[in-house]
Amino acid sequence: MRSFAEILDIAARRHGGPEAALAGIPVPLSGAELGATRDDGWLSAMARSIFQAGISWQVVETKWPEIEAAFGGFDPGRLSMMSDEAFDDLLRDPRVIRSAPKIAAIRDNAAFIREVSAASGSFGRRIADWPAGDFIGLLDWLKTEGARLGGGTGAHVLRRMGRDGFVLGRDVVARLIEEGVIDKPPASRRAMLPVQAAFDRWAAESGLPFTTISRVLARSIG
Repeated sequence: MRSFAEILDIAARRHGGPEAALAGIPVPLSGAELGATRDDGWLSAMARSIFQAGISWQVVETKWPEIEAAFGGFDPGRLSMMSDEAFDDLLRDPRVIRSAPKIAAIRDNAAFIREVSAASGSFGRRIADWPAGDFIGLLDWLKTEGARLGGGTGAHVLRRMGRDGFVLGRDVVARLIEEGVIDKPPASRRAMLPVQAAFDRWAAESGLPFTTISRVLARSIG
């Protein structure tokens, strides 16, 4: 397994230098900033990622203002109590990507967010307090307790909302395989343990957040 500096050098050679290899990578929010994020923002991010799963992301991006309007701004309190009639209205609404399982997941995640927020002060506070050394546990929690937040969906929600972490896209997985961390895309918590260990090691070496490390791993391949 190479050091992070060696992987950064590979990415730099592919993209025209170290500055280019690190360009445009978002800075994660601080714990205080993350704790102050609004619950409706979290539900919106979940909905966006759920709708994007399995279809063109550009389709969702184009329709997003209309989707947001149809869901009334994604207030978790209101949507967690969605009536059958309101659910059916959304299924008929041309502004929405009319997938019953995805709309049901948004309703269920509204209830999930309300419950967590009531216990922790806000959903963002619960996310902010989750230890960095157990990022895979956070992903597993979202998958288990949330609706349709498994696979890469939960990781994309966290990235969208500013929580430091890694997204195991195709190029990141390819680099992890190249480094001998894994031999195939990880599909279980046990298989994710060496991924967490590798990111912990690279973070300790570099002093950089997981978000930056994840992007550099991807740029060392693509």
